[in-house]
Amino acid sequence: MSISPGDSLPDLTLPASGGRTISLKKEYAGKKLVLYFYPKDNTPGCTLEGQDFARLHPEFKKAKAEVVGVSKDSVRSHDNFCAKYGFPFSLLSDTDEAACQAFGAIVEKALYGRKYMGIDRCTFLFDASGKLVREWRKVKAKGHAEAVLEAVKAV
Repeated sequence: MSISPGDSLPDLTLPASGGRTISLKKEYAGKKLVLYFYPKDNTPGCTLEGQDFARLHPEFKKAKAEVVGVSKDSVRSHDNFCAKYGFPFSLLSDTDEAACQAFGAIVEKALYGRKYMGIDRCTFLFDASGKLVREWRKVKAKGHAEAVLEAVKAV
């Protein structure tokens, strides 16, 4: 299963950094939402991507958009990641892969010739009515947050 432009934000509830539980539809109703999936806390690309979203967070807020990250890491790992880098947004823990499956974010990857299933770095932009207006797949971390911000400003 995978979400496509024009589809509604899935009704998912996940544990989040900061000891919260977030229901996407309820928490972000009437707001633009940037939902980005990343492979693993405290890895170079994921750290760079998170830092870029954090650096641009005031501009996302000015454009009336919320930013939320998702990975399969635990809430404890997310809390440490947020504390270490000062992320001003929530990170959702998707240990059972419900969100990853709903968004088609689990893909076959290869590392040193070994194939495995893992999270594809991807991002989804929902408008204030909860409709998917833009998606980015196979994202490169460097410069991605800036590209997403430009798209948010156009919505």
